[in-house]
Amino acid sequence: MTEYHIPVSGGGLWCWDTGGPGSAVILLHPHSGSGESWPYQQPVLAAAGHRVIGYSRRGARGSYTGTGTGADDVGDLEALADHLGLAAFHLVGAAAGGRIALAHALAHGDRLLGLTLSGSALDLPAPARLDGLPVEFRELGPAYRAENPDGVAAWLAIHARAGTAAGSPPPLPRTAPDTLTAPVQLITGDADPYCPPSLLRRLARRFGAPEPVVVAGAGHNPHWERPETWNRLLLRFLNR
Repeated sequence: MTEYHIPVSGGGLWCWDTGGPGSAVILLHPHSGSGESWPYQQPVLAAAGHRVIGYSRRGARGSYTGTGTGADDVGDLEALADHLGLAAFHLVGAAAGGRIALAHALAHGDRLLGLTLSGSALDLPAPARLDGLPVEFRELGPAYRAENPDGVAAWLAIHARAGTAAGSPPPLPRTAPDTLTAPVQLITGDADPYCPPSLLRRLARRFGAPEPVVVAGAGHNPHWERPETWNRLLLRFLNR
C-alpha cells in the first residue's frame, strides 16, 4: 500500500492505494470515519485481485479543505479518479459515503463498473431523534456493542482521529431513478436506525434497484460489525 495526497480544487485528499493490475475499487467512508475505516476490507479485496483505493473526504483525517469555499464531494471523487488514471472502477459507499457514491453514479455512471451502497439512506434526511445519542449507539448495533467491546473501542479511535463534526451530513437533493444506470447492490444491517430494511426496500423500488441484502446482527456499519458476511456479499457482486 502507498499513501499520498491528491490535490483538488481548494484542498487536498489523503489517499491510500494497494496498486495492482486488477479492477479498481474505491471505498467511500461513513461520516463518522475516514480513509482508516476499511481495515477489514483492504486486505481481503486486494487478495482477491482488486486494486483497492480509499481516501478521506475533506475535513476528515489527513485531508484538508484549504482555501476553497467548500467541498464538492462528487468533483473531488472525479478528480481523484482522473489523477489515478482510472477509466472505470467499482464504487463502494458506506452510510454518508453512499450518498456521495450515488451522486457520482448519477453524474458519471458511464465510468462505473458497479455501485454498492451500504447502510445508506440515499437522499433522505437522518432522523433528528438520533442526534442526541452517543455516536457508537447511532452507528453500531446493540449486538455488536455487547459482544465486541474491543471492536467498539477500535472504531471509536478511528472516529476520534477522523475529526468529523457531530451529527449527520445534509441529505442530497432528491434524484430521478431513471438516471441511475450502473449495476447496484444495496446492503443494510437489520438493526440500522438510519436505514432499516423496510425503508431500504422502499428506496430500492423507487430507484429500480434489486432487493436489498440484510446483514443480521449489524447496525449502521455492517462492513465493520460483520465484515466476513459483508466482504462475501461485496466480492460476489464485484465478481458477478
